[in-house]
Amino acid sequence: MNATLVDNINSMVGENDVLFHLGDFSFGGFDKIGEFRSRILCKNIHLVLGNHDHHIERNKDGIRSLFASVNHYVSLDLRRPGKGSEMDKISMILCHFPIASWDGMNDGRIHLHGHVHLAPHHKIAEGRAMDVGVDGNGLVPYSLDEILKLLKGRPVKRLTLPADHHESGES
Repeated sequence: MNATLVDNINSMVGENDVLFHLGDFSFGGFDKIGEFRSRILCKNIHLVLGNHDHHIERNKDGIRSLFASVNHYVSLDLRRPGKGSEMDKISMILCHFPIASWDGMNDGRIHLHGHVHLAPHHKIAEGRAMDVGVDGNGLVPYSLDEILKLLKGRPVKRLTLPADHHESGES
């Protein structure tokens, strides 16, 4: 499984690209972290900690140095060329765990997560949330273009809990 996963990552992600890994990097145990990381050619891996990443969270033996960054939650704003001379802005929240309400959700911000190991037909939740775990995608990571294509035109999800002061505009 790990050999297939590494091969799939290396076939999609170049040495100077940026890879966001949404957790459980150390699922095979501490001894496998460095070995697995050394086989991935990408120099810029940003890790969002998963529930199996306790060695990395504690920074055992300085293991965090293998990654460009290590976080529990990432708020990401990207800009890339759009139509004509305009730039498209893409806003995302990255977390290992699916969350019911995230910053910018009501404005259409995308939420990408792992953890739940969903089958392909269940990967996209209401609104703009998506399980990007590779185990439900033939061990193949998703590219940004694939994610945007899958989520294109999805309605903005609104918080379904009773309204609070953030939704009503009260301070």
